Amino acid sequence: MKTSMKRIALGAAAGLLAIGVGAGAFVHAQDQTAAPPARPFRGPGGPGGRGGWLGGPGGPMGMLPMMARELNLTDAQRTQAKAIADAHKDEWKALFDRERTARIALNEAVAADTVDEGLVRQKSAEAAMVESDIAVARAHAYAQFVQILTPDQRGRLKEIRARVHDRRAR
Repeated sequence: MKTSMKRIALGAAAGLLAIGVGAGAFVHAQDQTAAPPARPFRGPGGPGGRGGWLGGPGGPMGMLPMMARELNLTDAQRTQAKAIADAHKDEWKALFDRERTARIALNEAVAADTVDEGLVRQKSAEAAMVESDIAVARAHAYAQFVQILTPDQRGRLKEIRARVHDRRAR
C-alpha cells in the first residue's frame, strides 16, 4: 500500500512539474519581437532623453499633469496651462527635430571610419547650440506657466522642485 501511494505521489509531482515546464516554455515562446506600443512625443532626446519641463520626462511641459495634481490647479489654470503648451507646440517640435538631426550628425562623425577631430567638435558644438535653444524655450514656457499660479502654488512649486532636485542628487 505504501509503495502505490508513493508511486501516485511521485506521478502527480512529475505531472505538475511537466505542466510547469511546459507552461514556462509556452510563455517564453510568445512573440517578444513585437514593437512596444507607440509612445507620445517625449521631447529632448526622445525616449530616455534628458531634459523636459522642469528637467522631467516628456518634453518641455511633460511634468504638467503631475504638477497640476500637486499644485491643485483650478480648471481655469489648467486651460491656461494647456494654452501655453499649445502656443509653443510648433516651436518645440521644430527644436526637437533640429536636436535629432544634430545628434545624428554628431553620432555619424563619432562613428566615422577615420577620426576627424575638427568635424566631431563642430557637430558637438552644433548639438550644444540646439540644446541651449531648447533650454531658452523651456525657460520662456516656465515663466509663462508660473505667471498663472497663485503665490501659494508658487511656493508649493518651489518645494516640489527642491524635492526633485534632492531625489536626483541621491
